[in-house]
Amino acid sequence: MAPAAFGKDAYREGARLCFLCLMWYFSSLGQNVINKHLFKEFPYPTTVSMTHMLAVAILLEPILRLWNVPALEIIDRRQFYVLVLPLAFGKFFSSVSAEFSILKVSVSFAHTVKATMPIFTVVLSRIVLGEKQTRKIYLSLFPIILGVMIATLTELSFDTFGLMAALASTITFALQNVYSKKALADLKIHHLRLLLMLGQLGSLMLLPIWVFLDFRRIIVDRKMLQTVSWPYTLTLLSSSGFLNFSQNIFAFSVLNLVTPLSYSIANASKRIFVVLISLVMLRNPVTPLNVIGMMTALLGVTCYNLAKYEHNKVSKKDLLPMVASDLVDGQIMSEHEKMNGHAKAYDV
Repeated sequence: MAPAAFGKDAYREGARLCFLCLMWYFSSLGQNVINKHLFKEFPYPTTVSMTHMLAVAILLEPILRLWNVPALEIIDRRQFYVLVLPLAFGKFFSSVSAEFSILKVSVSFAHTVKATMPIFTVVLSRIVLGEKQTRKIYLSLFPIILGVMIATLTELSFDTFGLMAALASTITFALQNVYSKKALADLKIHHLRLLLMLGQLGSLMLLPIWVFLDFRRIIVDRKMLQTVSWPYTLTLLSSSGFLNFSQNIFAFSVLNLVTPLSYSIANASKRIFVVLISLVMLRNPVTPLNVIGMMTALLGVTCYNLAKYEHNKVSKKDLLPMVASDLVDGQIMSEHEKMNGHAKAYDV
């Protein structure tokens, strides 16, 4: 009876994991596809970014209560200005630039450019923290560089501003990767509490910029106001914000069920899934060489994750935080890791 019961439990756990992974992948894909459709009739990326920020600021608090996350302790004023405010600024800036890239270039190309994040993380870690990486980690960066170069040179929907926006977003994410490691250590605050604070502050910082860039244009754009279907547009906006929030909840749930290595591979697989399915759904014009470049870059990301995990397993050092515009900004810690006192972070 015991082996049979164990087999049923394992089957149930496996089915649950597959379901969570599928929901994670499809919510990420859905958000990107919705944004692309939304921008066709409503080309206001700052508004979309504002929706994402508000989703974090509003929806995360009930989740924290549900998961019994410790309440926020008092933060020193100096730490607030030196650590929290710069991270909040980086959060909203990276979010806005990411949406501008989706507006200008294809979803597949934007995700390919985002795959260069390990390159900037390694470079900034060396400059800011003085950290050295292993030869395997450095070698894993070459297929990323090569793949992105091929994808860029062969991208049929190439746009210079879109590329610059995607790179700006990626570099800002990478800088947050390095800076947030120090913030979490110094503040001694739960990473999701920090995320909630960043979402709230980021929304306040973005508000005047949103009014200046988007709101002012929207109210004077008479043609758009008369022709746009507001119920449809508002539905897409709210759906984008909810999917941006929920995909990271699924990511957090997946990480609690698997090892960090399995999560890293699942995350790289998610990027491949989003790139390939978005090509089919959005019918982006691509060449075979373009696809080869994208797959080479994503393969490099997988190799980087494997090399980084191996290095941290040997050296017993924490992984660099991977702060993204997503809900958890890459700062996800499994219950097993918290019990053992090891704060590990991942890009979602």
